[in-house]
Amino acid sequence: MSDTSASALIEAIAARPAEERSEQLIKILVDTFEPLIEAAPAAFRTKFRKMAADPFAFYRGSACIFYADVTDERIDVEDPWTDERTRRVWIQGDLHCQNFGTYMDSSGVLVFDVNDYDEAYVGHYTWDLQRLAASLALLGFGKALSDGTIERMIRTVSDAYLGTVRRFVAHHGDEEFRLTLDSATGVLRDVLLDSRMQTRIALLQRTTTIRNSDRVFREGPGVRLLESSEKELVEAAFRQYLETIPAGKRKDVHSYVVKDIVGRSGFGIGSAGLPAYNLLVEGATQALENDVVLSMKQGNIAAPSRVVHDASIAGYFRHHGHRTVVSQRALQAHADPWLGWTEINGVGQVVQELSPYENDIDWSDVNEPADIMPLLDQLGQAVAKVHCVSDADSEQSLVKFQTEDAIVTAVGDRDDEFAADLVAFGLGYARQVRDDHRYFVDAFRNGRIPGVDGG
Repeated sequence: MSDTSASALIEAIAARPAEERSEQLIKILVDTFEPLIEAAPAAFRTKFRKMAADPFAFYRGSACIFYADVTDERIDVEDPWTDERTRRVWIQGDLHCQNFGTYMDSSGVLVFDVNDYDEAYVGHYTWDLQRLAASLALLGFGKALSDGTIERMIRTVSDAYLGTVRRFVAHHGDEEFRLTLDSATGVLRDVLLDSRMQTRIALLQRTTTIRNSDRVFREGPGVRLLESSEKELVEAAFRQYLETIPAGKRKDVHSYVVKDIVGRSGFGIGSAGLPAYNLLVEGATQALENDVVLSMKQGNIAAPSRVVHDASIAGYFRHHGHRTVVSQRALQAHADPWLGWTEINGVGQVVQELSPYENDIDWSDVNEPADIMPLLDQLGQAVAKVHCVSDADSEQSLVKFQTEDAIVTAVGDRDDEFAADLVAFGLGYARQVRDDHRYFVDAFRNGRIPGVDGG
């Protein structure tokens, strides 16, 4: 969008009477979550209470509203930063400033990157950037930063993103670009150093115990013991999952011996109501400190999939577990070697390691522009990387062109205009989110969301 079109979109949303906007929000939430609310109303009561805490928490839990807004057919605003190709790019799908963190990649390197691929799909590359820009504005509002500082924050991300995309065009080998201990600076390097101090044995001590000379899961909050019939279902699904691990990442057979299985609940805002299991497997050796904890979680319906009406994209995926895994392998250069998919009673599941090396930015400790701007420069680089690289083991064939070439063609030499548009969207949409948060809280506490009342 040009600066004027970004403003036009925000103005069209803001012009709706409060009652009309409130009803629109309720409808979107019900249309998106009704089956899950019916299956687990208590989980959604908890989710909505978390969303009610502040505008940023509401924004995190309501990607469906963002996508309904940016694709609203009643608002005649085009996106001039996209064309036929750049409307079909692999995107993270829920890119806000808390969806970045560390992980140990398949080559054994600690990496800081975009994380959480539950909403990943094929869509406009600008959607990731717009969603991130609005989250930065919300973050800035929460820290009482000026509009001028927030504009610098968004421009820093935009400049770093486009600069990195252009670097990928000029130089081959973009799949090897990583933010690591060797290349990261400032706050981001501190996060990586903290991750490096974590250990697998510490994770195992928190989640498991030793019984009869072997390791099993601990009982406690969020842990559900399984009846034999349910356990057999999960074991059968696990055997199917093994076939989805790329040949180049498969381990010795004994690594996949299952030692224990439990049901799990108590996940974050985005995963409310989704059934999940933890599996304890043998790992590299029979030594107890090498055991590995895997998560098997029902695939979520990706928010962008609700607004991208393309049968060739939807038909590419067997289910949302498959879609999540294929998308993550497309977006990460060296994806988790345990990553795979399966089914339970015909419902898609995602399987991946619960890694001790995952660590997020603690934004409560990052408050001054001198610390924020270098960090955002690196976040912009990370976003460019996920848009432009693909794991060598990725099976994807939906995006057959070089994404970096397509983005550079779409933007041309209008980098400043692109950044200005992102600023206009980020600041304007964040202000709308603050109003929407208030409408949501009033609707929730007054029992206007069917199936869930605030009590």
